[in-house]
Amino acid sequence: MPDRSLAAHPSHRPCVTAVLRIAGLRPTRQRVALAELLFHGPHRHISAEQLHAEASTANVNVSLATIYNTLHQFHEAGLLREVAIDASRSYFDTDTSDHHHFFVEDEQRMIDIPADAVEFKTLPRAPSGMEVAHVDVVIRVRKSQPE
Repeated sequence: MPDRSLAAHPSHRPCVTAVLRIAGLRPTRQRVALAELLFHGPHRHISAEQLHAEASTANVNVSLATIYNTLHQFHEAGLLREVAIDASRSYFDTDTSDHHHFFVEDEQRMIDIPADAVEFKTLPRAPSGMEVAHVDVVIRVRKSQPE
């Protein structure tokens, strides 16, 4: 597992601060610290609880409620994509490009599926006065059972 501690990486503070400002978010100390944790490596999928654990490990003192609020603010600003697994669980994807996901039920993790790997013959018409903004496909998978 990659080392995601802040001490192991040079600070991305100036870059993160600029990204937050461009997204229309004030770069508070907590937002900057959480953005550094989220965006300093390859794209990934993370839950609020996972980010809270990473923040604790990195000595970022922040409540779980603040984590949830910040993740939703980053999502609304277009910095993250929210992928709802069920009514009580969402993951936040640092890759905001058009793509889909496998959800590995046994491991509670997500794997990207390229957008062009899923084809639709047709989509239903959007209700009057609306347009389709995005299509999210989550395919649930689990390890095969021996026969």
